Amino acid sequence: MKNFDKSLLIRNVILLGLLTPAGCVNVQISDLTMDVQASGCCVRPAEAIVLFDGTDFSQWVGEDGNNVKWQIVDGAMKVVPGTSSIVTKQNFWDFRLHVEFNIPDSPPSAEGQGKGNSGIYIQRRYEIQILDSLGQQPVIDGCASLYKTKAPDKNVCKKPGEWQSFDIFFRTPRWQDDKKIENARVTLLHNGVMVHNNVDIPNKTGAGQPEGPQPGPIKLQEHGSAVKFRNVWIVAIE
Repeated sequence: MKNFDKSLLIRNVILLGLLTPAGCVNVQISDLTMDVQASGCCVRPAEAIVLFDGTDFSQWVGEDGNNVKWQIVDGAMKVVPGTSSIVTKQNFWDFRLHVEFNIPDSPPSAEGQGKGNSGIYIQRRYEIQILDSLGQQPVIDGCASLYKTKAPDKNVCKKPGEWQSFDIFFRTPRWQDDKKIENARVTLLHNGVMVHNNVDIPNKTGAGQPEGPQPGPIKLQEHGSAVKFRNVWIVAIE
């Protein structure tokens, strides 16, 4: 099992850059407790692992174990409803993840969880919900929620058809053998606005996999809506 020596905490890491259309931000991480301060905007750091660059699914596999059956349209990956969620081939511990997403228009009859539903599962255990929640009060199953666990502090959703961004800062639970001694923690910036600040996650969320001492992949959920994703990258924090 990975040895998490606190002497390895990264302090005063500053990620600098320029404005991007989805509203990414400059971020200062004081340490791996996820004390994140945000201001300005950023581009992908040089050390980032590119998970999707608009050309292929080489970093991904279907959650069912088969090849990815989603489409690539105009440099974005597009969910094909009725296929399978997809997961990264690589597993991760602590990280910063950037994802841009675009929720499609829903038919007038759609409501609630039927409007642009998808999600980002951290280690396949903890879901950050994607949904058309425009103009609604923050709720525990709305967009940017820690699904069924905590509502975002504010709702900053854009209209369907407009590109949005999540910047996720994740600290994996700490374990001694098979005993969890510290919960997972997450900070989330939605469209450049902090909506979760160093939040404790006591257990897996919703349909997530059980917690355990091993790392896990990033999962993008297929949940019946043709949501699009682009510019997906991750910075592993060792």
